Amino acid sequence: MSRNNSLTAEQLTDSAYYIMLSLLSPRHGYGIMKYIEELTDGEVTIGPATLYTLIKKLQEADYILLDESDTERRKTYTATEKGKAITLNEIERRARMAHHGKIALESVGEAKTNE
Repeated sequence: MSRNNSLTAEQLTDSAYYIMLSLLSPRHGYGIMKYIEELTDGEVTIGPATLYTLIKKLQEADYILLDESDTERRKTYTATEKGKAITLNEIERRARMAHHGKIALESVGEAKTNE
């Protein structure tokens, strides 16, 4: 699946997934980037160009919305109900993917997991 079709298939790219996680609570752009960096202990960073490109796409997909009532200078975004549902589905899908990976490794004797 190409990246351009990922939102229409209701699957998120890694960057979109982390942005959606951050927007389960209202945040502005810088807050989104800092939250992701803190959540992942610096393993994932998202720059402004990627962030605002994805914000636009996520808004167009009705996954997030801009808080029009916010009178501060910064634009604040939050997940819509549709966006929250997509994020929950994505969390579950990624957990299944990780489980499949563990099964595949175990089948060739490469790893032992405790479940």
